[in-house]
Amino acid sequence: MADTERRTAFKRQVACLLLFLYVWAIGSGTVRYSVPEEMESGSFVANIGKDLGLDLKGLFARRARIVTEDGSQYFQLNGNTGDLFIKEKVDREILCGQTDPCTVQFEIILDNPLQSYRIEVRVYDVNDHSPVFLESELRFKIPETTPQGSRFPLESAQDLDVGNNSLQNYSISTNAHFRVYTGEHSDGRKYAELVLDKALDRERQPEVSLLLTAVDGGSPPRSGTAQILVIVLDANDNLPVFSQTIYKARVLENSPKDYLVVTVSATDLDEGNYGEISYSFSQKSKENSKTFKINPMTGEIRLTGAIDFEMIETYELNIQATDGGGLSAHCKVLVVVLDVNDNAPEVIVTSFISPILEDSLAETVVALFIVRDRDCGDNGRTVCSIEDDVPFSLKTTFKNSYSLVIESTLDREKVSTYDITITVQDLGSPSLSTEKTITVKISDINDNSPEFNQTSYTLYVRENNGPGIKIGNIDAFDSDSEQNAKVTYSLLPAEVGGLPLLSYISINSENGNVYALRSMDYEQIREFQVTVRAADGGSPPLSSEVVVRVVIIDENDNAPFILYPLQNSSSPANDLVPRSAEAGYLVTKVVAVDGDSGQNSWLSYHLLKATDPGLFTVASQNGEIRTTRLITDRDTMKQKLIVLVRDSGELPLSSSATLNIALVDGFSDLYMQFTDVVEGDEKDDTLTTCLVISLCLISFLFLISIIIFSIIKLLRRRKYGGTSMSASGIVDGDGNFQNNLTRNGTLSHNYRYEVCLTSGSGTSEFKFLRPVISCLPAQHSNSGTDLVKEQDLVINSHLNNEMESASQLKGGKSLEEYFETGRIPF
Repeated sequence: MADTERRTAFKRQVACLLLFLYVWAIGSGTVRYSVPEEMESGSFVANIGKDLGLDLKGLFARRARIVTEDGSQYFQLNGNTGDLFIKEKVDREILCGQTDPCTVQFEIILDNPLQSYRIEVRVYDVNDHSPVFLESELRFKIPETTPQGSRFPLESAQDLDVGNNSLQNYSISTNAHFRVYTGEHSDGRKYAELVLDKALDRERQPEVSLLLTAVDGGSPPRSGTAQILVIVLDANDNLPVFSQTIYKARVLENSPKDYLVVTVSATDLDEGNYGEISYSFSQKSKENSKTFKINPMTGEIRLTGAIDFEMIETYELNIQATDGGGLSAHCKVLVVVLDVNDNAPEVIVTSFISPILEDSLAETVVALFIVRDRDCGDNGRTVCSIEDDVPFSLKTTFKNSYSLVIESTLDREKVSTYDITITVQDLGSPSLSTEKTITVKISDINDNSPEFNQTSYTLYVRENNGPGIKIGNIDAFDSDSEQNAKVTYSLLPAEVGGLPLLSYISINSENGNVYALRSMDYEQIREFQVTVRAADGGSPPLSSEVVVRVVIIDENDNAPFILYPLQNSSSPANDLVPRSAEAGYLVTKVVAVDGDSGQNSWLSYHLLKATDPGLFTVASQNGEIRTTRLITDRDTMKQKLIVLVRDSGELPLSSSATLNIALVDGFSDLYMQFTDVVEGDEKDDTLTTCLVISLCLISFLFLISIIIFSIIKLLRRRKYGGTSMSASGIVDGDGNFQNNLTRNGTLSHNYRYEVCLTSGSGTSEFKFLRPVISCLPAQHSNSGTDLVKEQDLVINSHLNNEMESASQLKGGKSLEEYFETGRIPF
């Protein structure tokens, strides 16, 4: 029946506590609840989501979870409903012992964004323990002469419950001599004393048996009992007396074993066996028995085990002094444990995010952690810090709770990983500290464009290259990582020489290798520019551009082209040399050009074959053909020269020119009839006639133009008062040449020439050119020196006209234009 009533009362008590379950307060960021102990697993405590004002739908998405300092899990949270349940049965006595109030603290952690809430649950005591005496029988030896009112301390009962459920009262069975007095220690614990109300008489009753009952304040109350046996002693009329009623001692918590705490002392006025005193503990507790010992002869109290301020701060010892006659006296010893800074601070990380994006905003929470120090006072006060050279800072969220937040801008390209050392130091002396290192990795965003290793590129390719040949490499680097650092190369659209750029070159999108798609021709395109774009693989992608200059390197692939004498003319070139010419006389000049450039276009002239090799020489630099000696009568009138023109390429190319030279006694009509020095028998009269007519027409038109130009110049000079100038024909002594013109040549030296035509000739054939000088009679122009000078002018004039004719055959452009562009259309 008693057990049934206790269970019924326990259920009523639990129901009552559940009805009075409440949230104490929401202040300083802490939510408080209260529950009774011994509730079954799965019992509902509260709805955290509603009490915190959180969106219940977002609790599961934000990974709501419970984090405790010591890792214990007395409660569980339903992430879908926000309900807080008991995970395992809570025994307040195991959890907190005699500490009241008994609280369980933990944090609710939410992600996205990272938040924490401090929860404190107070566990109320339930009367689930009965008072228990350590000894089932208590023996007392009391002299029969003990006066009324004497008190004898009784062994205290132990009740693990606290508050009203703890030990409240003592009682004894009905008797004629004793009653029990219930007192209270300074810490609130109850103790019992046996009070003598009526004097003892050993002769009448040598022993008194009593039943001591300890009752707690629960509803219904629980109780425990012990037997008291009082042995009445013969008279011993002096009691031991302590020197102090209360002894006080202060002991450091790190004091060694067998350390002397204090010495108690008592005296007895009796003699003999009645005056001998022995010391012992009375009302021993389990903690006192394990920690202290007393010398029964000397009264020295020493340590038998370690004491820990963090566990028990004060010990209260009851000492009994008993003489040989069984009389005893009692005193108290208060042992105060002094704190020593023997506990280093602890860092407990409750939540941590890594990696984090490098563009995370300032004040973003990276980690949450708790700092705990089990010491007290300055020894338990802590200071938390991190190094200064990191873009992070600490912020206090609750007491001894901190958050690690971003303080300044992050840049993964400069620092990709931070090893942050959290240093916690207490204020004790000497100070103790703890370091906790957490590694924060920075994840990449696409915030860097590819960078080329050069501001511009110049690539070289030889002409006549094979298609698909690699001509260079373009390299760009992106300081981002992974996909954001993957560089892709491409060519921007453009045209070169009227063709799309992509028909000339291509670029490998992966490695930046540049390839030629077609054979290059230096004579068509000497260089061109292209823009290469390097784009990364980010989203959106970033890109950079660079200008690439492609230079074509010339190859010696063009043979020299002979401008004079023309080799494709139907009539071979004929030159006249007077037999009176001195050594060094300029006969003619071979003019050639090369479509290549540089060394490949440097030309040299060589006499390959000649009728008389010793008569003529060719200047290797300019192609001038001169006589090497005086002409004799033995020299053949018809001279044939083959001149080789060769470039200076690595593999030289060459062309040859054939010249026919006639050695004549003078420039008379007889010799002017000589038109073919070598192949006179094969002369084509019709072709020669056409050429002569063409030259005459050209000369006539040119002469008319000069005359008109001269007249206009004269009219202008007369109009503005200038010096008058007349243009007149130059007529020789015989009256054969009636018209003349003046023009500037286009070779290396400038000359003035006159086109001389015969007026009386039956064929009106073009004979030769001579310099514009007065046509003197024949007897005035027989000097050898004058003849050489005259012939030089004639040859150069002839060369100019031939080259002009050649240029007209090549598209109507002047020779100066070809020399300026450096290219001759072949």
